[in-house]
Amino acid sequence: KSKRHLGIHTEMLCDCYLDMYRAGKITNKRKDIDRYKSVFGFAIGSEDLYDWVRENPGVVTYPISYCNAPSTVRNIENFVSINNAVDVDLYGQVNGETAGTKQISGAGGQQDFVLGAYLSKGGKSFICLSSTHADKDGTLHSRIRPTLQNGSVVTDTRVNTMYVVTEYGCVCLKGLTVWERAEKLISIAHPDFREELIREAEKQKIWYPHNRR
Repeated sequence: KSKRHLGIHTEMLCDCYLDMYRAGKITNKRKDIDRYKSVFGFAIGSEDLYDWVRENPGVVTYPISYCNAPSTVRNIENFVSINNAVDVDLYGQVNGETAGTKQISGAGGQQDFVLGAYLSKGGKSFICLSSTHADKDGTLHSRIRPTLQNGSVVTDTRVNTMYVVTEYGCVCLKGLTVWERAEKLISIAHPDFREELIREAEKQKIWYPHNRR
């Protein structure tokens, strides 16, 4: 609620942007490119959203080749990218597409915006996910994993992963060593899985005696 003068540059325009616009948060006045324009690649949402987009010169759709290009995004200072993930391993690799070899989503523009935000002056990239998921019989599994599941793809490489967020906190991995990454990620895993993750990190030799427990 404290934010002011936000600008929109997104692959997918949805109702949350309209909500922010109606709350007076969106002005686009501080954008370095496409100033005073809300830029998007495609829209999906309510009838109100489409009414807002239709014949509105302040809401503009551009080709994905422009909208998603890291070379475009990097020119917007303080760019904030927010994406979801299936799971993240202790090295900071992000899988946003598969459960093992089973394809459950596409990459979309995730890597484009992760890299664009990484290159933006003052930019921040956030990967947001719940700490656990339940299988069909209700058994909980951690989304923070020692390594990605066999067959899972790497949507975002570890060198470009910045902030990772669960309901247990937010950590920044940028510039950290391997063992520092493991420590940070375990700190935001579900408490029931932290000791197990520490044991696995020790086996992988990325957890040291001076790391916190």
